[in-house]
Amino acid sequence: MRDKTAAVLPRSEADLPGLSARSSVPLGRVALLALAVATLALLPFAVTGYVLYIANLLLVFVVLCLGLHLVIGESGQFALAHAAFYGIGIYTSGLAGNAFGWPFPLSMLLAGLVAGAVGVVIGAVALRMRDIYLALATFAFGEAMQWVFLNWDQVTGGPNGLRISPARLGAFEILSDRQAYPVVVVMTVLMLLLTILISRSRLGRSFRAVRESEVAAMAMGIPVRRAKITAFGLSAFFAGVAGSMFATFSTYIHPDSLGFQTTILVLTMIVVGGLGSIAGAVGGAIVFGLISEFLRQTPSYQEIIYGLILIGFMMYAPRGLFAFIRDKVGGGTRG
Repeated sequence: MRDKTAAVLPRSEADLPGLSARSSVPLGRVALLALAVATLALLPFAVTGYVLYIANLLLVFVVLCLGLHLVIGESGQFALAHAAFYGIGIYTSGLAGNAFGWPFPLSMLLAGLVAGAVGVVIGAVALRMRDIYLALATFAFGEAMQWVFLNWDQVTGGPNGLRISPARLGAFEILSDRQAYPVVVVMTVLMLLLTILISRSRLGRSFRAVRESEVAAMAMGIPVRRAKITAFGLSAFFAGVAGSMFATFSTYIHPDSLGFQTTILVLTMIVVGGLGSIAGAVGGAIVFGLISEFLRQTPSYQEIIYGLILIGFMMYAPRGLFAFIRDKVGGGTRG
């Protein structure tokens, strides 16, 4: 018997509101992709160690934003626990290396799986709620996890933080940002390709159907609750992998960097880039990641500035910075 959902699910992104399918890739995008590849390849030979640290950090933000894109941009679930899953990934990877000497590919996989498993459990509970109640529930979980990171001295080091052993593979140890850079780039590309595959798959179309209308999705035979939990688990998996990526080039982690401010930072990145857009998540992570680095000199005003930027984009450029620029360059022909 033919699966009913196969008959009703959209066959392409063009069948869903706000999405378009194109038969060919524009020349501008090809040129931009070539420029990005050339920049990533040549960067280690042209810059100092500090710039490579910033590049590694921006790529971690890219993976974090891709994960948040899956749960908010694709499936429309307003979750605010991303920093908690990121922290779980960092501590899991760091402890696997410190205690057992695991090579970084295994510790990275473990970090993603542990964070994803916690995400599935939390999602199964929290997704009984909707809208503001879901946001509050996931915010509460994020705050609870920061309390755990701050007070579980025997495991996380508590307020003293945790020293992380250098990531290694066999006899090779990653001792600098320059050595970590190829690993971080490869993982970012893999996670980006995974995001694209998910988005173009039947699962991704289910996510977007749930985002547009849960009632219509249920009428089409889509298991809405399962789709939501899957999106939540995948988002947490991405955050866990991002945490492990951070642990490859950082030797120290403190719970203060895993609070609500980090979630707001990543949320602002995907809003700036454009909700529901993979390219927007990547571009927003890079653009706003650089802005946040410049704002390190004014820590007292960071949250205020982030909030003002977030409000401004939601009011005047809800489709994101790049869509706003494209509309202005194109004469505002698009809505």
